[in-house]
Amino acid sequence: MADMHGLIDTLQFVFAPQIVNGLSIGVAVILMALGLTIIFGLLDVINMAHGEFYALGAYLAVSLLAAGVNFWVCLVAVPVLMLPVGYVVERALIQRVFDRKDRHVLTLLLTFGLGVVLEDAFRVVYGPNTVRVDTPIGGAAQILGMYFPNYRLFVMAVGAAIVAAVWIVVFRTSMGAIVRAAAYDRQMASSLGVPVARVYSATFAFGIGLAGLAGVLLAPIYSVFPTMGKDFILLAFTVVIVGGLGSIKGAVIAGIVLMQIQALASLYISPVWTDPLLFGVMVLVLMWRPRGLFGALGNG
Repeated sequence: MADMHGLIDTLQFVFAPQIVNGLSIGVAVILMALGLTIIFGLLDVINMAHGEFYALGAYLAVSLLAAGVNFWVCLVAVPVLMLPVGYVVERALIQRVFDRKDRHVLTLLLTFGLGVVLEDAFRVVYGPNTVRVDTPIGGAAQILGMYFPNYRLFVMAVGAAIVAAVWIVVFRTSMGAIVRAAAYDRQMASSLGVPVARVYSATFAFGIGLAGLAGVLLAPIYSVFPTMGKDFILLAFTVVIVGGLGSIKGAVIAGIVLMQIQALASLYISPVWTDPLLFGVMVLVLMWRPRGLFGALGNG
């Protein structure tokens, strides 16, 4: 009986906080991975600057907060402000090389260079130091005898709602049908009157908006600094690869599973080994299933 109580206490006081922490981080990584996988599923473009767009969203929130704007207004305003940024980037840069035979290499190098420029711009404008953002929701909620920060619970709830909304838009609306049609057969969709170029630009902008939203949500948890994009983009790419390039369902499931592995593993191994552990899981998945766990965008 004493052993049973000890097991329950271990599950409650040791594993439960790590599970909640993994879920809160996982939701943010999933938001970034969703943007990556939607962009790849439609445009067949690997956006190496996605992490810097995540950082841009956080820095926009810092600027708005410094100007006296409420955090909740920032949460809505920043993704909206990111939409035209993503639209212009796709129209001005991506589309210029999209029809080239070596477009995969060109877009990868192009977005990588854009990420370097953005990171340096953050240093010039905001400086190299870390900027802290006050948590908009204080206190903690008691669940099963444990106290969990209210803001992390909020991030989990909002992230889950956004993931559900994205899935509904992509697979249950006419707009989503147009996007999937353009992804499946660009020429056929164009012959049916679909403005494919605009659909591509709007979808790229939507993915960038999700990255900006993740930046705002995580700013109060991890603070804001010029290289913050590099930390999460590696995790996001790992999630996308394990879940399957272009799969929304894969990004969600892989994000939850991988972040739980990282959170629970940190109880037993040094934090410096948690990222290599995730990369090891990715390698094993690719050895077993080279295309990832799930199919492309059209399959969910």
